Amino acid sequence: MKTIDVVNGPSDVAAIILGCMRMPALSVDDAAKMIETAMEQGINFFDHATAYGNGEAETRFGDAFEKTSIKREDVILQSKVGLEFYRNEFDWTKENIITNVDNSLRRLKTDYLDSVLLHRPDLIFEPEQVAEAFDELEKAGKVRHFGVSNVPPLQLDLLKKFVKQPLVFNQLQLSLEQSQMIDQALYLNNKGTDMSIDRDNGILDYCRLHDITIQAWSPLQYGMFEGTFIDNPKFPELNQALEELGEKYGVSKAAIAITWILRHPAKMQAIVGTMNPQHLIDVATAAELNLTHHEWYQLYLASGKYLP
Repeated sequence: MKTIDVVNGPSDVAAIILGCMRMPALSVDDAAKMIETAMEQGINFFDHATAYGNGEAETRFGDAFEKTSIKREDVILQSKVGLEFYRNEFDWTKENIITNVDNSLRRLKTDYLDSVLLHRPDLIFEPEQVAEAFDELEKAGKVRHFGVSNVPPLQLDLLKKFVKQPLVFNQLQLSLEQSQMIDQALYLNNKGTDMSIDRDNGILDYCRLHDITIQAWSPLQYGMFEGTFIDNPKFPELNQALEELGEKYGVSKAAIAITWILRHPAKMQAIVGTMNPQHLIDVATAAELNLTHHEWYQLYLASGKYLP
């Protein structure tokens, strides 16, 4: 498994992360098998959020992890806080951040989290409160590293003005079909296409400039949770290109699609959310490949882009 050393963060972590949002669908025994399968493939990074199943995903993981022989220090546990579905709001207040972390620790049955991310922007957040929460959590040994999820550059700058800890991660949507944060630079000043519209405020380059590791979510999806583009008749050219390269390297289309993300020089991680052990084994091969410069562009153009 390809690993990366996160600047200001954990070292030797897997390039592929297992996203645990769908874990409540599994029994405790099946969840334990999923965790073991991930570790066997070298995937030592597990992503959670307090909002996933209103905490049920973390509970299922915590119960399942106890059934394995894996040591806590051998895994990276990450959770996201601040998305409150039951209240229909985002909440980055000090009290809520700390309460969320304490609840995650209890459900995951651990004394600390390797990283905690603020889950999408709270539109009325007070950075002073975030800073106080981070300080308290770090001092108590409950959280080792901090980051964000789906947060744009200026809000990152505002946070960084107040928090002492480095913001080491930013979770952002990225796939071959949802690649707008890559596209915009290519179509700069081009009024002939909507792909020239800057919807991301230069977040890709910002993260690279400021040593923030991007964690790409929904790497096989198109739209906003509309489904996968793999074997989808809506994307014939893309699937043909994926199939050709899959045959060349002896892996699946899904593995090639994830390899495309990992090939980017930003040294991103890719979050896969499958709860099927065989599918996880399949996509884990993505971290063993290295597409050529030409093959990266071959896939990019097959996904519907063009060179201006």
